[in-house]
Amino acid sequence: MKLADNKATLSFSNGSPSVDLPVYHGNVGPDVVDIRKLYAQTGMFTYDPGFLSTASCQSAITYIDGDKGELLYRGYPIEQLATNCDFMETCHLLLYGNLPNAAGKTEFTKRVTQHTMVNEQMQFFLRGFRRDAHPMAIMTGLVGALSAFYHDSTDITNPEHRDISAIRLIAKMPTLVAMAYKYTVGQPYMYPKNELSYAGNFLHMMFATPCEPYVVNPVIERAMDRIFTLHADHEQNASTSTVRLCGSSGTNPFAAIAAGVACLWGPAHGGANEACLNMLEDIQRMGGISKVGEFMEKVKDKNSGVKLMGFGHRVYKNYDPRAKLMQETCKEVLGALGLENDPLFKLAMALEKIALEDDYFVQRKLYPNVDFYSGIVQRAIGIPVPLFTAIFALARTVGWIAQLNEMIGDPEYKIGRPRQLFTGSERRDVQPISQR
Repeated sequence: MKLADNKATLSFSNGSPSVDLPVYHGNVGPDVVDIRKLYAQTGMFTYDPGFLSTASCQSAITYIDGDKGELLYRGYPIEQLATNCDFMETCHLLLYGNLPNAAGKTEFTKRVTQHTMVNEQMQFFLRGFRRDAHPMAIMTGLVGALSAFYHDSTDITNPEHRDISAIRLIAKMPTLVAMAYKYTVGQPYMYPKNELSYAGNFLHMMFATPCEPYVVNPVIERAMDRIFTLHADHEQNASTSTVRLCGSSGTNPFAAIAAGVACLWGPAHGGANEACLNMLEDIQRMGGISKVGEFMEKVKDKNSGVKLMGFGHRVYKNYDPRAKLMQETCKEVLGALGLENDPLFKLAMALEKIALEDDYFVQRKLYPNVDFYSGIVQRAIGIPVPLFTAIFALARTVGWIAQLNEMIGDPEYKIGRPRQLFTGSERRDVQPISQR
């Protein structure tokens, strides 16, 4: 960042002296007012619930322009990456800042592939969970437990430790997600196969059994790879901010990523695609497409308590660029599997049509987001709804690690310590129990 030509002046109506605050330019996006010395100069904090107007860090990884509906990874538009690159190239880009050449991609992919197995004792760890446990409950435990098995890469201040833990996490997350799934359905775990692609290996571990050969469908493989790419990073969202805050204490990388997994579990964040599909199934049970209009009227009624899931976004005030790509993938997958007449997909299209034409939704810019389509795709592939968020965590792991590594390498970083506006009791004295 560079200092702007202008500065911000904070003035007070009570006669207190005004304060000049530096203004910095990013390469793109809004300028920022530097308030780091505000408390020292004025004895006051800023108040910004939800951090709607606060830049918590400087970052060179991901940029979002919500008004334009633009998402860039290291400067590259998500549309180009999802069309011209695979997930391994995207991982390399996010971690190291550049797209690899052919030799670099081969070497990086080989490194990841060599770390896809997990310690055999992780299977015994799984047995402590109930079979009907939510996959995200299992994943929170499994990811945190990695630090108990890989002691040689837990020093977050050591660049080599951070690099090997990054590779391990990217490599092992598909194995852990597949193990969590196999455990809940009572099937034997399938070991990774080095000859398969990253997405193909995940599908094999998910759906193969020892009984017969499993051949990965290339259309499904591409769809899975695209889901991973579209979810790989998304700037300073809740889970990424959690990873950064957790990592700022100096904890090990596995613990920081486990914190991100826990945050992602929330229905307003990573659980949104699960909530979206549940909404579609609820409408289907109500009567399907014939009830769409009635449902949307309830959405408009603030007193009904009915929410439209999969539409709108905290940042995007235009069409989510990932949603367009996911819609294409959705059609490809349903076509390849002969599910073009899938009732939920038809229902989703009817919802989308109303949302894009009805003034209520247009004025509020409630466009479909990536969760709207990704849930339908995963359901068509055969992934159970409770596993959706775990797959989101799998994909987002590389973004979390890239952001964590960037923070640790930033000379300005400090342990996170938000302040507060205190509204509790003023000082008071404890009375003897007989006088209370």
